[in-house]
Amino acid sequence: MSSNIYVGNLSYDTTDDSLSAAFSQYGSVLSARVITDRMTGRSRGFGFVEMEDNGEAQAAISALNGSSLDGRDLKVNEAKPREARPPRRW
Repeated sequence: MSSNIYVGNLSYDTTDDSLSAAFSQYGSVLSARVITDRMTGRSRGFGFVEMEDNGEAQAAISALNGSSLDGRDLKVNEAKPREARPPRRW
């Protein structure tokens, strides 16, 4: 079963590839995504990594939480399920 991981306090220089590389040391990464602002395309400072195995994900969380990536100390934990939001009205 796959596990979804939240990664916060990312540098604006961090890319999907560098995020994936950091987590791939601990197991198989299914996807790594740095969240960007829709208007500017600039990183919003957080992202998500999906790992194939829950045990590998826990090892990555333990090892990378508080570690440095691109000059920033990461905040890494298990992602919470996305809450349903009411549709926006324009």
